[in-house]
Amino acid sequence: MKPTNPILDFGIDRAELRYIGRELQRPECILAERDGTLWAADAHGGVIRIGTDETQQLVTQKQSGFFADAGSEADRYLTGTLPNGLAFASNGDFLIANFGTDRLERMTRSGESTVLADRLDGREIGKVNFVLRDSKNRLWVTVSTRIKNWMHALRTDLKDGYIALYENGVFRVVAEGFGFTNEVRFDAAEQWLYVVETTGGCITRLRIDDGGNVAEREVFGPANLGKGAWPDGIAFDTFGNLWGTMVYSDKLFVLTPEGDLRILLDEGDPAKVDALEKQFFAGAVTEEVLFATGRGVAPWMASVTFGGPQLRTAYIGSLRGTRIPYFQAPVSGLPMAHWND
Repeated sequence: MKPTNPILDFGIDRAELRYIGRELQRPECILAERDGTLWAADAHGGVIRIGTDETQQLVTQKQSGFFADAGSEADRYLTGTLPNGLAFASNGDFLIANFGTDRLERMTRSGESTVLADRLDGREIGKVNFVLRDSKNRLWVTVSTRIKNWMHALRTDLKDGYIALYENGVFRVVAEGFGFTNEVRFDAAEQWLYVVETTGGCITRLRIDDGGNVAEREVFGPANLGKGAWPDGIAFDTFGNLWGTMVYSDKLFVLTPEGDLRILLDEGDPAKVDALEKQFFAGAVTEEVLFATGRGVAPWMASVTFGGPQLRTAYIGSLRGTRIPYFQAPVSGLPMAHWND
């Protein structure tokens, strides 16, 4: 008999959330090492190391001038270098999807940076959002949109996002036509690649063949994840549940292996989420209404990462938070590609 899914009886008590990190800058993506060390993307142009003793060390890209104080909050998300998605290279370097420079980059632990890809077929890549390294050491890269000001891409009628594969120095498109492509994750067998479509309000999955090509494409779970459905980051647990965040409505959700949706945490302001949703469906999102959202424990909730002993500590990344909330999950997370593996 199939064991009971542990997520079905699980709930998050907001009062029991714990926090790590202080005065962080846009900890959108978080990597966890085996010894408990955390690395978070940092808007100064690099990553910040949070040790098991909670000491912090900022490592910035020496070849990239990071942004200074911007004129407005919107400018902070449109100016300079903005490390967004992170992955470990096999030797421990950081692979960086830079949402500010529109490049796929690699940075050592002392800050030396190189550009892996910045053009495709003679044109700029677009808004590089996330990078995932698989067991074959291939890099799966998401590009949310080709529009320079990504806020203008928050529309239901635009699907110019795509997924590219970086392998042996070659960068090629493997799938396109997504609504603001965001994080991607493979299942445990690396047969299906799960793709977040932020403005599509859904999770799409692609069956990948041995050559890195798409064999099948379908929506996983609901065609729309419900009110305030702007999914952002995802991560699998060992039971096969897909955990995810909704960015502007500040929700943490789970899709069971059968595709059933459960909301575990809802931190959004209903009135502000409603106002943004009305503008979104009208194709007229304004900065004022957009930036009025995001006031929860992890404002503009952006990612979920499993770490700690037995990979049962769930860390929540965010675009506007200054610390990282975490809690104990009822099941272990699926191991990520660690360095020196």
